[in-house]
Amino acid sequence: MKNKFKTLLAVGFLSIATVSYAQVRIVNSASNAGVGNMTAFIDASSNSTANGQPNVGKGLLFPRTDLTTLTAFGGGPTGAPTSFPTRYDGMIVYNTAAAGVAGVGATQGTLSPGYWFYENKTTNVNGGTWKPLGALPNPKLNILTTETVTNTLVNNAQVYAIKGTFNASGTSTAVDIPAPAGMTAMYGITIYKAGTNTVYDRSLYSYTVATTAGNAVTGSPNMSVVYPNGTYEYVLEYLK
Repeated sequence: MKNKFKTLLAVGFLSIATVSYAQVRIVNSASNAGVGNMTAFIDASSNSTANGQPNVGKGLLFPRTDLTTLTAFGGGPTGAPTSFPTRYDGMIVYNTAAAGVAGVGATQGTLSPGYWFYENKTTNVNGGTWKPLGALPNPKLNILTTETVTNTLVNNAQVYAIKGTFNASGTSTAVDIPAPAGMTAMYGITIYKAGTNTVYDRSLYSYTVATTAGNAVTGSPNMSVVYPNGTYEYVLEYLK
């Protein structure tokens, strides 16, 4: 009887493992033999074989938590002694509270619905701060002499930027600021001289979307200006 029970138990565990593998796969492989060589230890990407049809996808649903009612971190390390070496640093939840602060740890600003993470570099499990994922620093934008995609949208239209130079004659307001390929309208411009810490203007009297010389007139929308003779640099922001 005891052996029969053991056999049934083993079959049950195998059945659970089979069902689990159909939902969450390891390294997206039909065989687990390659796990040791993979960087990702879990791959939950869509798989037509597991889903049964090619147009069904999978998603990861984070725990929904009202952070105002989270008043304590429960439990200690389980398994290996280093299970929680960073004291919940990096834990992510979907917060449902629309106001207030978290019940444990500090809170950056006021709670709002969305994804929040717990940043804790202290030696105390309650010493961290809850921060909205949107609070992560934006990557620095390096505008070059080739087309750069900015972090700005205007009416859902992407704003691009490019760096260049133009020469002023000292006697004419016309300068050569060629329009980049595909440009339909200017969003903004900054004219300056490198090394002088001087910004000359953030506008032009007029600008024609063209690739020929003399397509811009320096100055403001109210007054054209003759720039002193010399070479100037600019950052042109534009739409396509």
